[in-house]
Amino acid sequence: MTRPAPQFPLGGRRAWVVYAASVSVYVLAVFHRSSLGVAGLLASERFDIAATQLSVFTMVQLLVYAAMQIPVGALLDRFGSKRLLLSGVTLMTLAQLGFAYADSFALGIVARVFVGIGDAMIFIPLLRIVALWFPPLRIPMVSQITGLLGQLGALVAATPLVYALHTWGWTPSYRLAALFGAVLGVIVLVVVRDSPNPDHELDQIKIRALARSVRAAWRTPGTRLGLWSHFSAQFGATVFALLWGYPFLVAGQGLSPSTAGTLLMLMTVTTVVSSPLIGGFVTKYPFSRSTLILGIVFAIMTVWAVVLLWPGRAPLPLLVALVVVTAVGGPGSLVGFDLARTFNPPTRLGSATGIVNVGGFLASLSTVTLIGIILDRVAPGGPTTYDVDTFRAAMSVQYLVWGAGVVQILRYRRKTRRGLRESDPEAYAALRSGESITP
Repeated sequence: MTRPAPQFPLGGRRAWVVYAASVSVYVLAVFHRSSLGVAGLLASERFDIAATQLSVFTMVQLLVYAAMQIPVGALLDRFGSKRLLLSGVTLMTLAQLGFAYADSFALGIVARVFVGIGDAMIFIPLLRIVALWFPPLRIPMVSQITGLLGQLGALVAATPLVYALHTWGWTPSYRLAALFGAVLGVIVLVVVRDSPNPDHELDQIKIRALARSVRAAWRTPGTRLGLWSHFSAQFGATVFALLWGYPFLVAGQGLSPSTAGTLLMLMTVTTVVSSPLIGGFVTKYPFSRSTLILGIVFAIMTVWAVVLLWPGRAPLPLLVALVVVTAVGGPGSLVGFDLARTFNPPTRLGSATGIVNVGGFLASLSTVTLIGIILDRVAPGGPTTYDVDTFRAAMSVQYLVWGAGVVQILRYRRKTRRGLRESDPEAYAALRSGESITP
């Protein structure tokens, strides 16, 4: 029997409407994720906590986010994007509202846990929307646009939220931020649909079938190459924007709060500019995607080395270079999802994407925690005693994480290329010549 044509054309007007509604929730998720980064010093005062405890807020949020990725991928294959987006925005709204009124460390932790759970339900369903509503050749570029638009959330956290916190205070600011979720939830309910196909019905996949899908995706070398690419490129920008960048710039490098906020905004601008460039590169040179990731990671490592080895505080132009190069890792890490999409069939795309998304947040979780531990050891007096030397010691821990990621990228790049060359020489040749081989 002939399969019916999609009710709506791929990449048409309705596709963009569905995408716009979905990506707006992702912008909100990035805002909620980033909102603690610019409030770190205020949070230390509000909850009367040290650096290790402050890092626990972000650590718990990232831990929950990372732990939820594979279950979310499996649930996506079972329930579809719309239900997960609705669940995610509801949880984030309630959690951020709770965080607005939290007056103890324990209550703050509970709120961040549920922010992490809700956040985990947004990005992977959004990528599924992109995969189903747009033609294959446009998916890499739309995926980069997605990362670009998500940075609007970080921009709002870096500017209006800072102003609101200092003008209105903690509770009114976070309460207002939470209320946007209710509006976006209604928009998702009315506008979003899982697929342009009129007879699209999600299969009633059993738990064992889900487990098989996850295992099959994990065994695919291309999935693990995507995971380690995401792991290596993403965490530097995430750690900097979510928690330690603002204290590093203010307490460590002696910048004013306004200048530090401007540099965080510059990270967002860099993401906006670099995202389409990376998307274009991936579309034109699919065989060189892992080489692109390695180049980005080595550039980030190099500029951090110059800053950390600089005698005393680094000059402002060097700090500008630092935030610009570090920010490129964000859109660069999205290449990991494109790798997973290339080497997995559509039936397990959710599971493969979930596995990849664990990478960067696992790296971020580890780095945030280690930086907090080192800061408490070298500056036991707390934030008032932070200086350039304490942050020099703490930020150096990033090289352990980068080193592990680079080794694994090289390892799984060999496995992925060898496996494809042996199993499908024609597909391997097509990939080398710049053609897409996405199933």
